[in-house]
Amino acid sequence: MILVNTDYISGKELDMLGLVKGSTIQSKNIGRDITQGFKTLVGGELKAYTEMMNDARALATKRMVEEAVAMGADAVVNIRYASSAVMQGAAEVMAYGTAVKFK
Repeated sequence: MILVNTDYISGKELDMLGLVKGSTIQSKNIGRDITQGFKTLVGGELKAYTEMMNDARALATKRMVEEAVAMGADAVVNIRYASSAVMQGAAEVMAYGTAVKFK
């Protein structure tokens, strides 16, 4: 499966199959929230949250690809990511794009 953030793939003619997406909502446990809260007092990277968001993007991408495979796609073009806080310490990450089949 080819994944790109452009609306084309060089050298390929594409038939668009439709929108595909994957999402997840992730949170850290209360212990992590407390330790990361203390980190905000001195500044710096909140590594536990960075890891959480990286894991969430990977899972959202995997779910998007699974949806594309189910449609018979060869690739997903114009991939975008979005995130939003759904509550304190929890975030939704969504990956979406256009599933395409090579001509």
